[in-house]
Amino acid sequence: MEIELWWFLALPVFFVLGWLAARIDINQLLHESRALPRSYFTGLNFLLNEQPDRAIEAFLDAAKIDPETIELHFALGSLFRRRGETDRAIRVHKHLIDRDASQSQLTEEQRLHALSELGQDYLKAGLLDRAEEIFDKLRGTERDEEALRNLLEIYQQEKEWAKAIVIAEEMPGHAEHLWQKEIAEFHCELAASDLLNGRLDMARQRLEAALAANRKCVRATLMLGELEMKVGAGGTAAAPSTTSTANVETALATWQRIEQQNPVFLALAAEKMASAYRELGREAAGTELLRGYLERHPSIDLLDAVFQAELLASGPEVAYVLVRDELRRNPTLLGLDKLLEAQVLLAPPEKRADLELVKNLIHNHTRRVARYRCDDCGFKARQFHWRCPACGGWETFPPKRTEEFDLNP
Repeated sequence: MEIELWWFLALPVFFVLGWLAARIDINQLLHESRALPRSYFTGLNFLLNEQPDRAIEAFLDAAKIDPETIELHFALGSLFRRRGETDRAIRVHKHLIDRDASQSQLTEEQRLHALSELGQDYLKAGLLDRAEEIFDKLRGTERDEEALRNLLEIYQQEKEWAKAIVIAEEMPGHAEHLWQKEIAEFHCELAASDLLNGRLDMARQRLEAALAANRKCVRATLMLGELEMKVGAGGTAAAPSTTSTANVETALATWQRIEQQNPVFLALAAEKMASAYRELGREAAGTELLRGYLERHPSIDLLDAVFQAELLASGPEVAYVLVRDELRRNPTLLGLDKLLEAQVLLAPPEKRADLELVKNLIHNHTRRVARYRCDDCGFKARQFHWRCPACGGWETFPPKRTEEFDLNP
C-alpha cells in the first residue's frame, strides 16, 4: 500500500497542536486552582475526614475571601438548613439577595434560586408568613410549580383550607384529577368546622363539593350521615318539616354507600350504623347488616363493632359465638382478645379471675399489633388519622391494624 508524502508532513503538525492544547488546559487548570482560596481546599479536607463543623467554617472563610463563589453560598445555605441551623441558612441566602439588590451580580435564574432557598429556610424555621411572602413572589416565574407546592404545604400547616383549595386547583395535573383527593379533604376540613359551629347548611354544601371533587371520598359520606343525624336531632336546616326518623333512615342509606366507595372504611361507620338502628328500634336488622359486612369484608375493627352490637342486642352468648366463628375463619390475636372478653362475661364467678388474668396478658401483648400504619411512610399510631402526622399524606391510613397487614401483606 502506498503512503502519500503529505501524511509525513501532517503527523508532526497534529502532534504539536495536541501538545499545545494539553498545555493550555493544564495551565488553565493550574490558574483556576491558584485562584481558589486556600480555605476552600482546607474545607474539602475536613469534609473528606468527616469533620463537617470545621469544613463549614473553612467554606465560610472561602466565601468571605472570594464573594463571587455563588454556588458555594448555595451549598452552604442548603447544608445549614439540613442540619437544622435555619438562622445561619437564612443569613447566607439573605446575603446573596441583598448583595444582588445593590450590585446586580446574580443572573435571573440565580436570583430566583436564592429566593426559593430563602423561602425553604423560612418554611423549615416555622416562619410561615415570611415563607408565604417569598413564594408569592415566585408565582408566575420559572419556579411557579415549586412555589405552588410550598404554598399548598403552608396553607395546610396553617389550616387555611379555602386558600389550599385555590392553590390545589392551580396545580399542574389538576385537569387530570391528580389533586381530587386533596381538594375533597380540604372541603371536609371546612365542613368539620361548620358542623362544630352549627352551620349545617354550609357543611352540607362543603360535603357535596367534596364528593363532586372526588366521588370516592369516604370521609365526606361519613360526615353527610352525621349531618343527617344532627338535623334529625333538631338542628337548624333548610327543611325543618322532615321527621327525625326520616333523617336517621337517610343517614343509614348514606353510610351504606361506603361499601361501593371503599369497603375497607366500613369499620368507621359500623358503630354509627348500629347506634342508628337502635334509635329506630331495629337492632336485629342492624346486626344482620353488620354481620353481612363482616363476612364480605373482614377486619378487626369491624369485628369489634359487630361484637359490641351483638353484646347489646343479644347478650354475651351470641357475641361469644360470633367471635369464635370469626376467629376460626380469620385467626388473630386481637380476635382472641375479644373472645376472652366474651368468655369472661359468660364464665361463673369462681373462674372469672383466671380468665381475666389470661385476657390481660393477651391484651398487653396485642397493644403493639393494634396500631394503624401509614401506607406511604410506615408511621404507626394508636389512633386513626385522615392525614398522616409524619408524611402529611391524605387517606394513607387505612382503618386496618398492623396485625392484619402482617397476616395479609
